[in-house]
Amino acid sequence: MTSSPNGNTAAPAPELVLPQRFHAKVEIRWSDMDVFQHVNHARMVTLLEEARIPWLFDDDKPTASMGRQGCVLVDLHVKYRGQLRHEDTPLDIAMWVKQLRAVDFTIGYEVRANGAAPDSPPAVLATTQLAAFDIDTQRLRRLSESERDYLALWRA
Repeated sequence: MTSSPNGNTAAPAPELVLPQRFHAKVEIRWSDMDVFQHVNHARMVTLLEEARIPWLFDDDKPTASMGRQGCVLVDLHVKYRGQLRHEDTPLDIAMWVKQLRAVDFTIGYEVRANGAAPDSPPAVLATTQLAAFDIDTQRLRRLSESERDYLALWRA
């Protein structure tokens, strides 16, 4: 229990509960900066890609086959809320699954400077929609049961 300034007892403040998120630390390279000394847009898209590789495509993940057999980017949105500069490295990129369907899924991203509180406003908000793809047939494919189960663990 907490006390309010007037001495009345108040209910405890609700705890901040964030959905399960995968956090990747991604280094900003000097070449990621633009002439204005903040991370360039095209480089931010690359940093997002670098963040999702260990989460989804490492050999020990049920989704690793998408990294070898095919996965295509269907949609991308990036919204900038603040600047990120070289001194903000390594970036903390939090990711989770926003939507999960039969052949595709949408990842949500929050990008913060190194050392920023997890509940602080992110400098970058983004989404990418990825679809499972069969390279041999050049067609979309359904996500396997193990892929869906793994992705569902990260669903917000």
